[in-house]
Amino acid sequence: MIRPLLLSLCIATLLVACANHEKPPAESGDSVRDSMPMAFVAPDTSTIPVGKVGDMIRYGRELIVNTPLYLGPKGSVGKYAGNLLACTSCHLDAGTRPYGLSLISSHARYPQYRMREARILSLGERVNNCIERPLNGRPIPMDSKEMNAILMYMKWLAKGIPVDGRVPGDDLMKMPLLDRAADPAKGKLVYDQHCVRCHGDDGQGILAAEGTKYTYPPLWGPNSYQPGSSMHRLIKAAQFIKYNMPQDLARWDKPVLTDEEAYDVAAYVNDDELHTRPPVPPEAPNYPIAKERPIDFYLGPFADPFSSKQHKFGPYKEIFAWRKQHGHPTGY
Repeated sequence: MIRPLLLSLCIATLLVACANHEKPPAESGDSVRDSMPMAFVAPDTSTIPVGKVGDMIRYGRELIVNTPLYLGPKGSVGKYAGNLLACTSCHLDAGTRPYGLSLISSHARYPQYRMREARILSLGERVNNCIERPLNGRPIPMDSKEMNAILMYMKWLAKGIPVDGRVPGDDLMKMPLLDRAADPAKGKLVYDQHCVRCHGDDGQGILAAEGTKYTYPPLWGPNSYQPGSSMHRLIKAAQFIKYNMPQDLARWDKPVLTDEEAYDVAAYVNDDELHTRPPVPPEAPNYPIAKERPIDFYLGPFADPFSSKQHKFGPYKEIFAWRKQHGHPTGY
C-alpha cells in the first residue's frame, strides 16, 4: 500500500513536471490553456488538524482573509497595515485560487532571490514586503504570533510540494505580449463596462457594512497599493485581471476579457497621470540593479535603450527581444 505522504509527493512531482514543460507564451504566442490545462487543487480546510498546530494554521488563514481587522489601522492585534486592504485582496480565496496570485507553493520556494531588493529574502520578509507596499504599512515582528501563524498557514498549503517545487496555478497565467502599447483611453471603456459595479466610478471600491474592510478593494487613490507593488506593473496586472476579473464571472479557464482588454484596463488603472497613489518611502528598494528591472517596471535608469513610457505601457516585444539578444533578464 502506498503511504499517503508518498502518494502526495508523487502527485506533486507529476504536477511540477507538467508545469515545467509549459511553452513560453510570450515567444510562441500559443494559448497557455493549451499547454497547461490543469490547476493544482488546494487542500480543504476540513483537513486542518485539531490542536495547537491547527489553531495556528486557522489563525493564519484568518489573518490572510481579514487582515485589516487584526493588523489594519484600527487592528485588534496591532496597527501594521496602513490601509484596509487584506492579503486576499490580491491573493484570492485566501491564497488558494489557481492563477489568482496563489500562495500554494510559496513555503516550498523560499528563501529566494528577489530582484526588487537584489538580495535573498526569507518568506517572512516577503510577507512583510506585502504589508509594507500594497498595504502601505510597517513590518510585522518576525517573532510574533501573527507572523508565525501566517507562515504556518502557508506551510500547510504547501504540504506535499517538494522544496523549490512549482505546481500549475501557483503563478499568474502568462499572456502573449501585444504588438502595440496598452491604451488607457480604451481601458476606461473596459473599466466602465466590467469594473465599475464593484470598484466604483472613482476606483475607490466598496467598504463592507461595518466599515473595517473592503468587499471590493480600491484600485487607486490614497487607500490603494503603492507604486512599485507588483500590481502596479502593467503585464502583472493584465495577467491577474484577464484570468480573475470580473471576480464573480471569470476564472482561469473561462476568462471574460480579451488579452487587449486586459492590457488596456490595466493601463487605465495604473496610469499615474490619471490616478494618484500613496507615495513610496524613499528608503524602499526598487530594483537597484538596472538590468534586473522587469520589462514593465517604468522607473529608470534602465540598462536598455527604451523609454520610461515604453516600459510603462509597451509595446514590449522589442524590449523583450533586445534583452534576450544582450543576455539581460527578460522577466516580467
